[in-house]
Amino acid sequence: MTGAPFTASAAAVLAVDDSAVSPGVLGFLVVALLGVATYLLIRSMNRQIKRIDLPGERTSEDAPEEDVPPAGDDRASR
Repeated sequence: MTGAPFTASAAAVLAVDDSAVSPGVLGFLVVALLGVATYLLIRSMNRQIKRIDLPGERTSEDAPEEDVPPAGDDRASR
């Protein structure tokens, strides 16, 4: 008796024609949405990485002048 359900399900699997099965429109939409989401996440990640300021990569324009006291500092004139 245990062999009867197995043969019925095996017959149902064999009855499906492989050439007639396709992912359809829903499958295309899922893949397209995953592609768009991946593109947007990568673009956002690149923006965030560009905002990172590493201490060793400061340019001479960004580096503070150590010889010149800040404007309005009264302690420097005393």
